[in-house]
Amino acid sequence: MSEFWLISAPGDKENLQALERMNTVTSKSNLSHNTKFTIPDFKVGTLDSLVGLSDELAKLDIFAESLIRRMAQSVVEVMEDAKGKVQENLLANGVDLTSFVTHFEWDMAKYPAKQPLVSVVDTLAKQLAQIETDLKSRTAAYNTLKTNLENLEKKSMGNLFTRTLSDIVSKEDFVLDSEYLITLLVIVPKPSYVKWQKTYESLSDMVVPRSTKLIAEDKEGGLFTVTLFRKVIDDFKTKAKENKFTVREFYYDEKEIKREREEMTRLLSDKKQQYGPLLRWLKVNFSEAFIAWIHIKALRVFVESVLRYGLPVNFQAVLLQPHKKSCTKRLREVLNSVFRHLDEVAAASILDASVEIPGLQLSNQDYFPYVYFHIDLSLLD
Repeated sequence: MSEFWLISAPGDKENLQALERMNTVTSKSNLSHNTKFTIPDFKVGTLDSLVGLSDELAKLDIFAESLIRRMAQSVVEVMEDAKGKVQENLLANGVDLTSFVTHFEWDMAKYPAKQPLVSVVDTLAKQLAQIETDLKSRTAAYNTLKTNLENLEKKSMGNLFTRTLSDIVSKEDFVLDSEYLITLLVIVPKPSYVKWQKTYESLSDMVVPRSTKLIAEDKEGGLFTVTLFRKVIDDFKTKAKENKFTVREFYYDEKEIKREREEMTRLLSDKKQQYGPLLRWLKVNFSEAFIAWIHIKALRVFVESVLRYGLPVNFQAVLLQPHKKSCTKRLREVLNSVFRHLDEVAAASILDASVEIPGLQLSNQDYFPYVYFHIDLSLLD
């Protein structure tokens, strides 16, 4: 499973024994894989400052998770036809995300533990904010380019009634620069090809004989040229409609066609040039954001453990990886049983959700006798 539970319990003898019991039970019952989660000794500061940091870290945790999910989605969108290789690009420090989480080590170089906690949190917040700002600008530029290209590509799709004709016709298909003559394009249903050939010259006066030519086809019909005098255009269109022939409004403009083709070439080139740098940026900064997120989780465990268990700082953090989704309920029961002594009232309400305790508002979804945080990587799969 791509799910982890990050918990902590006091580091005294009684609770270390409780952790050992938890490890024994979860191992024998094949409920989870457990590893120690090492968190450095930070400068605690005042309890008031910890309360403030608790709220700030909670918000930063949500922001960081949202950011890495958006970045993962951007990788999916950028890679398009290579979506099967997305996971190869969602790494943290060059390793898969599960390995990074299970072998987590605090990065002292980036986030010095000797600094005040508020400074460490501020560094993380600024780093993530800058990544988000860059993500928005880079993906906006790429998506605008991609949308413009898709709009041009859509013009070359569809049937003969709707698609652009600039990539179908050529200069030789038209009588150009004539004061009196004009070449029209007519869509003829396939069953009516013979009828068209027999009648197009007589649909109106002044149609040039033998001037029709089939230049393109789709499943429904064909695109024919026909040359006639300009002054009978309206009459020809009316008669063609009566015979279920459709005159497609199109006038050959060599400059416009050249401009459209050059625009397509330019957009394809720009997209190709931006693809590599953008994907590299996403890979590097996804890694940075993910690493920051797990550091935030570690900070939350530290802050909440100090607030819950008091001073001096003495707690043990453990990372649990449930083996199967079906194991989580039983695993929760084991944890609540082993650590119920940390908060007898809360533990009792959790173990028996039907018990109502006057004046105590608890949810078995968001309160536990021990410090608990959830890391879910499944939405990145």
